[in-house]
Amino acid sequence: MTGAKDGVRERLEAARDEIVDISHQIHAEPELGYEEEKAAAWLTEYLDAAGFDVIKGVYGMPTAFTATVGSGPLHIGICAEYDCLPAVGHACGHNIIAAMGVGAGVAAAKVADEVGLTITVFGTPAEEGGGGKIKMLDAGAFDGVHAAMMVHPAPLDIVELPIIAADHFDVYYTGKEAHASASPEVGINAADALTIAQTAIGLLRQHIKATDRIHGIITKGGDAANIVPAHTSAHYMVRAASLGELHDIRARVKACFDAGALATGATVAYEDSVAAYAEMHHDPGIAAIYKRNAEAAGRTFIDLGNAAARAAASTDMGNVSLKIPSIHPSIGIECLPAVNHQPEFTAHCVKPAADKACFDGALAMAWTCVDLATDEAQRERLISA
Repeated sequence: MTGAKDGVRERLEAARDEIVDISHQIHAEPELGYEEEKAAAWLTEYLDAAGFDVIKGVYGMPTAFTATVGSGPLHIGICAEYDCLPAVGHACGHNIIAAMGVGAGVAAAKVADEVGLTITVFGTPAEEGGGGKIKMLDAGAFDGVHAAMMVHPAPLDIVELPIIAADHFDVYYTGKEAHASASPEVGINAADALTIAQTAIGLLRQHIKATDRIHGIITKGGDAANIVPAHTSAHYMVRAASLGELHDIRARVKACFDAGALATGATVAYEDSVAAYAEMHHDPGIAAIYKRNAEAAGRTFIDLGNAAARAAASTDMGNVSLKIPSIHPSIGIECLPAVNHQPEFTAHCVKPAADKACFDGALAMAWTCVDLATDEAQRERLISA
């Protein structure tokens, strides 16, 4: 299928400047999860002009979309993310993910009917804690899709990026106000409850698995220094190697928050902000094909070895991977010592190495789509899965 792959590269070369422009546009105007109105508009306009059947605002989410082209028997989904992080903007490079996603889709569309492909670009909002893919998955967005893929910018190229399970929840303490100097004895200090919980979590860290993670922020600490705080809150995340292990660490962390309430006399309540993110199950067959294609595009991969467990992040793409064969490799943007979620990484996401990653990642994904459609064993495996 050399001819088909040549056609894919030719189409992507023609679109290179447009793809990079999309990346830079989204980077310049960062939007938080479920607020990505401009990014969704730019992406859908581009895909519509490229001949895709675009449906906006799908599954009750105004900034989610699907864009489909081709009529072949093998249906592959390419996921695009485009939300930013608070304060640091596109410090996770979702502008690059979006550009790679539409680039791969448009390039593969060039030969979709020729090789027997149906391609859907999924616009998936709110990956940063909002679980957009989980909502789309639950609503049936991926029904009938045989495989899914996306590529994430990072310091290095890694085929099977370590991705662990994660849970998000909010904690609310309620105490009783009092004058902090004149009559503190009649108050119930909700801030003390939170301090005790955080101290208990700090002590717990000695006894958790190396693959577990606990981290959070205080979202309300009180109203005034001379009022005993009656209302405090925090947003916390726990992570573990799998959903099964996640249940255990969450229970232990919640016991720490319960201890804060018990010690101070405050009451505590919990609210889940989103469904749990699952660990990623990279499909080894698709991953091997992607690696081969990315290397043909000039990429060099790193084997993390034993360091993999400590480099783990989380994404709602993990939930997709539990339903259909999926991959989520990373692509390097020459940013070290800057790493994801730092403002320095944000700056790197529009530098020449990032622009090159937009092209290389899109090409590797599009070529992988072609290989999956034309390799009889892989095609039949995916269709019959």
